[in-house]
Amino acid sequence: MFVESIHTYLIWASLAAVGLGVILSYVLTRRVLTSLFQMAESAKQIAAGNYTVTVPVLTKDEIGQLAETFNTMAMSLQSIEQRCKTLVINVAHDLRTPLTNIRGYLEALSDGVVPPSKGTFDLLQEETMRLVHLVHLVEEVLQLARADAARTTLQTQSCNVNALITPILDLFQSRFLEKGIQVETAFAPEIHEVTADPEKLTQVVHNLLHNAWQYTRHGGRLEIRTESDNEQVRFVFANTGEGIAPQDLPHIFERFYSGEKSRSRERAGTGIGLAIVKEVIEAHGGAVGADSSSQETRVWFSLPL
Repeated sequence: MFVESIHTYLIWASLAAVGLGVILSYVLTRRVLTSLFQMAESAKQIAAGNYTVTVPVLTKDEIGQLAETFNTMAMSLQSIEQRCKTLVINVAHDLRTPLTNIRGYLEALSDGVVPPSKGTFDLLQEETMRLVHLVHLVEEVLQLARADAARTTLQTQSCNVNALITPILDLFQSRFLEKGIQVETAFAPEIHEVTADPEKLTQVVHNLLHNAWQYTRHGGRLEIRTESDNEQVRFVFANTGEGIAPQDLPHIFERFYSGEKSRSRERAGTGIGLAIVKEVIEAHGGAVGADSSSQETRVWFSLPL
């Protein structure tokens, strides 16, 4: 009798355990699948261009971490989309103004209202140069598109990195002299060759020099140096002047990011040059970075040896 009672209890306990396991498995599976279904639906909306969607973060486990990562991705895409729209609006505005002015001057010249004097042609030249600035912007966008494809289009060869910087620096000498910027170089003598695409690496150095020239104050200083260890070579561009705001520093290599909204669009830039640097260097297996204080900004990139 006692043995039979024990058997009965064991049977019922086993059935209860199995039933509880099935219920818990169903609940957990449903919660996991519900979160995954929500992410799948949100992913479809993002693919359709709606970057405002998010998924609820209900747990702190792996599914919750996946949801947080998904939301971060959506916010990043939304930010990039907004920057693209802002860039298009700015370009449309900057294009309309000089075209309207040029049209007005030409109509006035044609009607004889304005004499064909040197002053009038100087004004036309000024408006034309504003259009040239927009042409350069279009070229930068094309360069960014090429940088996106750099991983599959690199034509690498052995390059002397120190010798690569010098001719590009010579091209900027007149600009630096015009602003009274003192340029100092400190190239590590032990650095000889790296494997890289010289054309794309030239674009990187050009962008960083242009960035330094643009943001270094009159009478400031720019230091260019190379450092190396057994694994990599680092290129450092350090310029004096107004530092980068702490809230902007983590984003300066993001495409179309333009910090310090109080600046003019010409001063703040388009957020393309450093994005090209990042894409090209990462395509080479390298890394980029920056740090800034109130007196100096350092932008660097490294390449494997």
